[in-house]
Amino acid sequence: MTRIFPTLALFALTFVVVAAVLGLTVDTSDLSQEAARDWKRLHMLSGILAAISVMLVNGIVITYFIGTSRWCREVVEAYELEPALAARSAALKRRAFPVTLAAMLVVVGMVALGGAADTAQTLPEPPWGLTWADIHLLGTLLGTAFFVWVGYQQWATIAANQQVIAAILAKVREIRLAKGLDVDDDTQSAASAAEAVAATSTHAPAHVPADDTPRRPQA
Repeated sequence: MTRIFPTLALFALTFVVVAAVLGLTVDTSDLSQEAARDWKRLHMLSGILAAISVMLVNGIVITYFIGTSRWCREVVEAYELEPALAARSAALKRRAFPVTLAAMLVVVGMVALGGAADTAQTLPEPPWGLTWADIHLLGTLLGTAFFVWVGYQQWATIAANQQVIAAILAKVREIRLAKGLDVDDDTQSAASAAEAVAATSTHAPAHVPADDTPRRPQA
């Protein structure tokens, strides 16, 4: 996940920047009414696509932490490891959730300001001599900067969670070797099973059998 997440975050941020650039660079004053309407529609559609991509990436982050947090708890309980390991993963999940939810709310606010900036709307004029287009621009710039900050926070939290997972796997390996049980030395194979573990963890049994080697969520 530490390798996948930067790509996903950049993917969403690219759509946000493209939508912002379309809104900043398009001058409809020299266009016909029909052409101006088409450009505005393009900007609106790109903004909606950007909002969907931001929601998608943040939804993936939430799913990742829900899945891996439960995986850590169940493996810790099954192998009677230090409870602090599961508690650490749960704490990282709680750290990631507020900023992730905030990013989702911010993108909703940006879309709402974009709707308010539509000249076809008849809304009260904002204070201080500003227009809704000015407020939409300010919200977009601040929102984009906020997304960059949130992405960094999420990446750092994911990296810390992967360290907890690695520590759990190392202790499980020690226990299984001491008992003469099979261990999975193929790290690539363990990594490739990650998404299935995270996706199905909410339906996994509370007890992990001693002869079932836990798979590591994808790094």
